[in-house]
Amino acid sequence: MKKQSSVVHLSLALMLSLTPACKSDSPSSAATPATADPNTSAMAAPHAPPHAEPGSHEDWCEEHQVPESQCTRCNPSLVAAFKATGDWCEEHGVPESQCLRCNPALKIERPPKKENAQ
Repeated sequence: MKKQSSVVHLSLALMLSLTPACKSDSPSSAATPATADPNTSAMAAPHAPPHAEPGSHEDWCEEHQVPESQCTRCNPSLVAAFKATGDWCEEHGVPESQCLRCNPALKIERPPKKENAQ
């Protein structure tokens, strides 16, 4: 029985060590089919490219389902600005405007892709 328990503990430790740290900071961090953007592929990049225009389709944190330019979990240096404007949920550690735990009806939608003008 002790050997089986050791295997279970080892398996659990291995699973936890392979889980990305950023994914574990909140239950709402993983995209669910209801919140995932149907315009993105399953292999979409988790973060916006460095040159992405804030507010654009490309400015998106796939991991946390908010604009990358406003993602405090990926860029903690943004926290002070949100706190300064009174947009901060102390209980959950995210901007109140992004807190799905306090505001379950909140919908944060990715902007649509711009159509190429020809």
